[in-house]
Amino acid sequence: MAETKLWCKDSRANKERFNDEGYSTLTSDEQKRVEKSVGAIYNYFLNSESDSKEPILHRERHITYLKKGLKNLPEGFVSLDASRPWLVYWAVHALELLDVKLTNEEAAGIIGFLKHCQNPTGGFGGGPGQYSHLAPTYAAVNALAIIGTQEAYDAINREKLQEFLWEMHNDEGAFRMHEGGEVDIRGAYCAVSVARLTNVYTDQLFSGTAHWIMRCQSYEGGFSGTPGMEAHGGYTFCGLAALTLLHAHHLCHTPALLRWAVNRQMRFEGGFQGRTNKLVDGCYSFWQGGLFPILHTLLTQEDAVNISAEHWMFHQEALQEYLLLCCQHQRGGLIDKPGKGPDFYHTCYTLSGMSVAQHFSTPAIHKKCIVGHPSNELATVHPLFNIGVESAVSATQYFNNLPRLQLRQRSKTNDNINNEESQVQT
Repeated sequence: MAETKLWCKDSRANKERFNDEGYSTLTSDEQKRVEKSVGAIYNYFLNSESDSKEPILHRERHITYLKKGLKNLPEGFVSLDASRPWLVYWAVHALELLDVKLTNEEAAGIIGFLKHCQNPTGGFGGGPGQYSHLAPTYAAVNALAIIGTQEAYDAINREKLQEFLWEMHNDEGAFRMHEGGEVDIRGAYCAVSVARLTNVYTDQLFSGTAHWIMRCQSYEGGFSGTPGMEAHGGYTFCGLAALTLLHAHHLCHTPALLRWAVNRQMRFEGGFQGRTNKLVDGCYSFWQGGLFPILHTLLTQEDAVNISAEHWMFHQEALQEYLLLCCQHQRGGLIDKPGKGPDFYHTCYTLSGMSVAQHFSTPAIHKKCIVGHPSNELATVHPLFNIGVESAVSATQYFNNLPRLQLRQRSKTNDNINNEESQVQT
């Protein structure tokens, strides 16, 4: 077998280590420690006496980890009791990327649980009996779309969901995460994502939202959680994906965003950081990597630059090497960086980012870029919803064949209006 050409074997790699230019800080010291641990892993892999020089995705270990977690989570997850639909979504989506189909019993159990998380007034809470919240609503809708059965689709009360979204919408076009909750860009993304997926979208429901989102694009080019704050990978994904789902992507300053995004890939490690001068983290493989399929489409439409017809505008091979060599836990699950423990969150988003890096997909071409053994290939992820492409297509087709809902506006209480104003000012 011919030896696989690896980016980490390239002599340029060591030249990309961080140089503090003689001025050591806590941040620069931590960066050097991470590079040392990553470099040691790369060197061990390249110098091992194994017959295979191909990175391997330990698929069965990850499947076992995820399946076990769906049935019984360890005590360390008790702090996520208000995020139980998230735990379900992270596990179900990770299994979907690994080409694992849930059994009928598993699917029925998840559907039943999520139905208990749905409130009569609309939306899903973080667990049965908890207040409706846009974040677990997004997670629950995605999980049900991945299951993709009639029972799963019918579990979503679309009429009440639309009413809940309207209750969270404020006069500026932003969205509160829950009643009395914070206002930030996550709310806008979660709201428009579930609205498009379930066909409850109306222009009135999202009046002013695109222009509020644009107030969050910072001088750096990325997006912040609220206007005037620092650009961040997760918020940037939420901003760009929401603008695209709103068909308002033309408002985005794409050259500035592209410049910011490409500079978030770490030159030595190969993975992405979330913000300027921060450490590499496996989850940003999607939060940052997922920007590039969207940006590719926007820049192609703008015809502003020459766009490659074969690659995204980041180093796809380097990212996969970081994830395969540095982010797989030996007992299953994926991690942030070497030395960390596995969890469902990082397992989901590292695999989502790896899928983006493996598949260059446009309407005209689908080109694969699989680092290591061919069995490493994952299912293709939809970059706007972060569920499988097949799941997204099936769900949107099903719900788009249902009657479009007309927004029935419930009058918002004075307390809600006052709360919206104070949250936006904050």
